[in-house]
Amino acid sequence: MSNSEASNQHPNLILTSQSVSEIKLHLGNIPVFDETLAVVKEEVDLAIEEGIDVPIPKDMAGGYTHTQHKANYSNMQRAGVLFQLLGDEKYAIYVRDMLLEYAEMYPTLGRHPQERSYSRGKFFWQCLNDSNWLVYTSQAYDCIYDWLPAEQTDYLNKTLFRPYADFLSIETPKFFNRVHNHSTWGNVAVGMIGLVIDDEELLERALYGLKEDNIDPTEMDNDGGIIKDKDGRAGFLANLDSPFSPDGFYTEGPYYQRYAMYPFMIFAEALENKKPELKIFEYKDGVLLKAVDALLNLTDADGEFFPLNDGQKGMSYYTASLVSAVDIAYYYGGEKPELLSVAKSQNKVQLDASGLAVAIGLKEGKEEPFVKKSMELTDGTKGDEGAVGILRYNKEEEGITLVMKYTGQGLSHGHYDKLSFSLYENGEEVLQDYGLSRFVNVEQKNGGGYLKENKTFAKHTIAHNTVIQNETSHFDYDFVTGSKNHSERYVFDVSNPDVQIMGAKEHNAYPGTSFHRTMVMVNDTTFAKPFIIDVFRVDSDKANQYDLPYYYFGQIVSTSFKTPAPKSLMPLGAKNGYQHLWKESESKANADQIQFTWRNNYVFYSITSATQTDDDVVLARIGANDPEFNLRRDPVLILRKEATQSTVFASIIEPHGIYDVVSETAENAYSNFQSIKVISNDDRYTALELKMVSGGTKLLILSNANAKKEAKHTLKIGDNNYQWTGAYYLK
Repeated sequence: MSNSEASNQHPNLILTSQSVSEIKLHLGNIPVFDETLAVVKEEVDLAIEEGIDVPIPKDMAGGYTHTQHKANYSNMQRAGVLFQLLGDEKYAIYVRDMLLEYAEMYPTLGRHPQERSYSRGKFFWQCLNDSNWLVYTSQAYDCIYDWLPAEQTDYLNKTLFRPYADFLSIETPKFFNRVHNHSTWGNVAVGMIGLVIDDEELLERALYGLKEDNIDPTEMDNDGGIIKDKDGRAGFLANLDSPFSPDGFYTEGPYYQRYAMYPFMIFAEALENKKPELKIFEYKDGVLLKAVDALLNLTDADGEFFPLNDGQKGMSYYTASLVSAVDIAYYYGGEKPELLSVAKSQNKVQLDASGLAVAIGLKEGKEEPFVKKSMELTDGTKGDEGAVGILRYNKEEEGITLVMKYTGQGLSHGHYDKLSFSLYENGEEVLQDYGLSRFVNVEQKNGGGYLKENKTFAKHTIAHNTVIQNETSHFDYDFVTGSKNHSERYVFDVSNPDVQIMGAKEHNAYPGTSFHRTMVMVNDTTFAKPFIIDVFRVDSDKANQYDLPYYYFGQIVSTSFKTPAPKSLMPLGAKNGYQHLWKESESKANADQIQFTWRNNYVFYSITSATQTDDDVVLARIGANDPEFNLRRDPVLILRKEATQSTVFASIIEPHGIYDVVSETAENAYSNFQSIKVISNDDRYTALELKMVSGGTKLLILSNANAKKEAKHTLKIGDNNYQWTGAYYLK
C-alpha cells in the first residue's frame, strides 16, 4: 500500500488538499453547493453559540444524552468541513475542544448503563451508535489533524481514538466480526480512524475482520439473528461480498441498505482517496455503484423505500445517507446524468469533490430523468437466492407499481413472508406490507428500539399478503430454518409493456407443501388503469387450512358477501400474529366468486376472487392484545380455505374510478369484472377465465412447469385447443 508523502497530509480522507482548493475556486458560483454550505454554516454556528455539551451517557435512543452525542458527532464533522472550506479557525477550535472533552471522559467510562443490547457501547447503548460517532468524528479529526500540535494528536490517538477502535473490535468481537449492517458501521469506524492516524493494523482489521473472535457459532443477537457467519467471514470486504447480490440488492432490505450505504460509500471514497490501489469501486464488478442504482429503484413514486423486511415507512432517498451515496456514485461512477435528477430533487449535496461535481453538473443542466423501470433484483451473494420483482406501469402523471418478494431470509431483519407482495398507485399504498413495529428514536416507545410486537406480529406471515398454513408462520417462525432456504425465481418477463409477468415458487415454508405464485400486470385499453391477476397455487400432501390476507387502506364501499358484525370482538387466533388481529366479521362465500370494493384517497379499488361456496371470508383489523397501542389499526381482508389439500387462490386486483368531493360525484365506482374462475389446474398448467361486466371474457393460461420464452405449449380445454409459446397465454 502507498506510503507517499501526499497520503500523509491532511485532510486526505473525504476532503483532500486538492479537492479543498478546487472547491474554493468555485464557491459563490455553484448554487446547490453554496446553498448547502450556507445551511450547514448557519446550523454549526448556532451549535457553537450554544456551547459544548458532552454528557455522561445514560439514555436509550431518543433520550437526552443519546441525542446530544448524535448532535455532537454531526456538528464536529460539519465544523471540520467548514474549517477546511472557509478557513475560519473557530470551527477547528470547536472540534478540538469537544474532542478533548471526549478524551477526558472516555477512560472513565465502562459500558453503557442500559443493558438491552448484546453489544453495549460507551457513549451509546449499543456499539452501532458508537460506530456512527467514530465514522463522523474521524472525518472531523482528519480536517483539523495538521492544524493541531503534535502533542495533542498524540494524546487524542493514545487516549481516545486507538482505545475506541480496539473497544469496537477486539473488545466487542460479536459486534465487529459478523456480516450485518451494524458490523459494517463498526468496520468502517475502525477503518476510517485507521486511515486518519495512518494505522495499517486498524485498516487491515477493518477490511478483513479479527483473525480470532471465539464467537459461539450458535449465539444470536437481540433480533434473533445468528452472529457468527456460517463461513467465518468478517470485515468490510466480507460485508461487500455476502449481503449484496450481483444486482446490488442488499439482503436485509432497502431500509437497512439505505442505512448501510453511508458507511459503505463514505469508506469507499476514503479508500479511493488514500488507498486507490485497492480499486474499491471496482470490487465485485462494481457492486457499490450498482447498489445505489438498485436502492433508488426500490422506491415508490415519492422516493420512499418499499418497507420490505424491517423497514420504517416514509424513509426515502431524501435522507442524508442517500445524498452522500448519490453524489459519490455520480462522481466515481462515470457521472451518469440520471443521478443528477435525483440530486436535484434532494436539493443538497455532500460538501466534498463529489458534491462539487454534482453541483457543477446541475448548474450546467446536464441532468436527465431517473426513470424507474420494471426490473428484477436478485438476492444472495451469487444472485441465486431468489429475488425481488418490480412491475411498473407509468403514463403521464399516473403510475401503478407492484412489488413481489421472493428472496432469502434477510438476516436478523428478515420477515417470514415468502411470495408476499405490495401494490402502489402514484406513491400511495394500495395493498401494504406492514413494515417494522418500532418508533425509531421516540424514547417513550421502548427507548426508540424495536417493540415486542415486531416479533409477535410484524415479522409473522399473517402480517403480509401471502398464504399462511394452519395459522403457523413460514418455517414455523424459526430463524435457522428460514436462513437455510430461499424462494425460487420462476418467471420474470416485462418485454411486453401491456402484459408484465413475474412468478416464483416456495417449497420449504411448510413441510410437504409447495407454493407457486404468479402475478400479471395487464394494461388493457378498454380500462382506464392496469389491473393485476394474482394466482397463488398450493400443493400439499395433506389437508390444511389456508389463509390469504390482503391488507388494504381506506373504507369498505361494497361486498358481495355478508358482513355480520359480532357483539364483541375476539382475536382471530392465539399465536403467530393472529392474536393481534380483531375479527370484525366472518361469513361463507356462498358463491363461486366474491367481490370486495373499497375507497382510499378518493380512488376506488376492487378485489374479485374465485372461491368455493364453503370458503370463509374474514374481515379483521390489527390491534388485539396491544394495550400500549404499539400497532397501527389497519384493516385486512382474509380469504380462508379449510380442510383443503391443494388449491388455487385466483384474484383480480383492480384500481378503478374516483370520487370528486367538491362535486360529490363518483365516476366508475363499480368493478369492471363480474368474475374470475379457475377452469383448469394441474402441475403443468393453470387456466383462468375472467368475465367482464361488459360481457367480454379473457382467458389466461399459465405454464407451471416450463417458463422459457421459447417453450411451446398446447392445452385442450373443453372443445378448444390452445397453442402458444412462452410462460403464458392471454387473450
